[in-house]
Amino acid sequence: MSAILIIAEHDGKQLNPSTAKTVTGATGLGISQIDVVVFAADPDQVAGQAAALQGVSRVLSVAGEDFAHPLAARLAPEVKALAGDYSHILAPSTTFGKDLLPRVAALLGVNQVSDIQEVVDERTFKRPIYAGNAIVTLRVPEGIPVVATIRTASFAAAGDGGQAEVTALDAQAADPGHTRYIKTEGSDGSGPDLASAPIVVSGGRAMGSSEGFDIIYSLAARLGAAVGASRAAVDAGYVPNELQVGQTGKIIAPDLYFAVGISGAIQHLTGIKDAGTIVAINKDAEAPIFEIADLGLVGDLFELVPELEKALG
Repeated sequence: MSAILIIAEHDGKQLNPSTAKTVTGATGLGISQIDVVVFAADPDQVAGQAAALQGVSRVLSVAGEDFAHPLAARLAPEVKALAGDYSHILAPSTTFGKDLLPRVAALLGVNQVSDIQEVVDERTFKRPIYAGNAIVTLRVPEGIPVVATIRTASFAAAGDGGQAEVTALDAQAADPGHTRYIKTEGSDGSGPDLASAPIVVSGGRAMGSSEGFDIIYSLAARLGAAVGASRAAVDAGYVPNELQVGQTGKIIAPDLYFAVGISGAIQHLTGIKDAGTIVAINKDAEAPIFEIADLGLVGDLFELVPELEKALG
């Protein structure tokens, strides 16, 4: 019997929107049984949110202090212990999923399918390769569990209104003991989540410094947008790497995307190809970003961005 298990991504209190998008991807498989497993120190709140997603059949709630932080080394053995009841093991193609699912696949002795952007049938999928310049169709042989990440930029989030049952389970695997949580470093967490925000304002190498990014943060605050950055800006140390958008960063699909001082390298374009409207601001009229932008402004970004913010009132 075919059944799907989705590993929920969350912060201990709120279910990440990527999980709802993974549920949508899972419904395209045509399999009626879709379970979501929530690992947390206190999973009740998140489990309730998962149970409300349309398309979810059951939520498995696994409590334990080991799960206070999402350590892939600790979660992978637990997923393996559950995997025998499922034909498909899915997670979002986020930092969380990319960290966890390869370990799960290795423990199960199978190959992982990465970045599914289209479901053809229960075992046939399409995914991007060569920085999104080509799409490959692949098929997982019968009798082998499908372990895959879902490209969240390619699917809408499942709606609320579901009434799935919640079943509490005990942890089934021992802590391997070789990995422990120390601390989390990053931004202060203010502003919308970059991975799911409807509006994103990103800056590139042309910002020149961390201080140069102040106008990006200011415009984003005015728009209620998330802040992103190109790899060049991250590598230069202007902003933390959690803001990186692109092939080696976050793949996003906002309704509106501002590319400020970003030339448009193919690796960056891979991360924004599903955006609704792209606005480019760059002093170089020949920059590749203008080839894919819906709207473009050519000029000094340090003059244009403040003028744009002022025009917004």
